[in-house]
This record gives sequence, structure tokens and C-alpha cells, in this order.
Amino acid sequence: MSDTAATGADWRTIPPQPLPDVDSQGYWDATAAGHIAIARCVECRAWVHPPIERCSACGGPLAFEQISGNGVVNSFIIMHRASVPGQGDAAHAIALIDLDDAPGVRLTGRITGDPSLVRVGDRVTAHLIDVVGGTYRVPEFSRT
Repeated sequence: MSDTAATGADWRTIPPQPLPDVDSQGYWDATAAGHIAIARCVECRAWVHPPIERCSACGGPLAFEQISGNGVVNSFIIMHRASVPGQGDAAHAIALIDLDDAPGVRLTGRITGDPSLVRVGDRVTAHLIDVVGGTYRVPEFSRT
């Protein structure tokens, strides 16, 4: 019997769950602890996202560093229909966010509030929300 059958949950209301691996585990550990952390090279200090085994610039080891989650909307789309289970029926904005603390790194996330008000260049800040149906947390952004 599947977990959803055991709990009575409907698969159409549960979004896909993250699948951490050895490279991304530090990111998911950070979100579980209540903050966002991005991989950074210990040697050359380059930011690396998504995380991989070694630095793509110099081959050095990576470690996760906490960031504020503040940034700027680089690009966005407005979803008028849910294309992913568990996202609800209301229109919402999904954006690429240029992070203040990690130049060159962009995170993708939902922006709260009226999607018609979102603009490229908007300042945003991240907060973590629970992924329905699992134990993971993901960033969601609010305009500031």
C-alpha cells in the first residue's frame, strides 16, 4: 500500500518531492534547519548552484554557506493553471531570483501575492514553506 493510500491523500494535491543526493544534501539540511545555504568553493570562493561534487571553476571542495535569501526578480512567468500537483488553482508567479549574497546564482521560486503586480527588478526576500505531503521545505519569495 502506498503512503498516499494509507493516509487517504490524493496524489493530485501533493507536489513532487525533492530527491536529495550526496551533492545537494547540505541544501536540504539547511532548509530543514530554517535557512537557505548555497554551495561555495572552499578554495576560490566561487558560488556553485546547483551543487555538484567539486568546484566547476577550480576543482576545489565545496561547503554550504548560509545566505539571507534577499534578491531581485530576474525573470518570471505567471501560471494561470496549475501544471504541478499541489500548487492550487489560483494564478501565481514563478520567478528566477538573482541572490544578493551569492552573485551569479539564481533560485527559482514562487512569489506570494497578486501575480499581476510582479515586475522584473522587484526586490524580494525568501521565507521557507513546507512542501505538502513530505518533510522538505522550499523557498518562496515575497516582494519587499
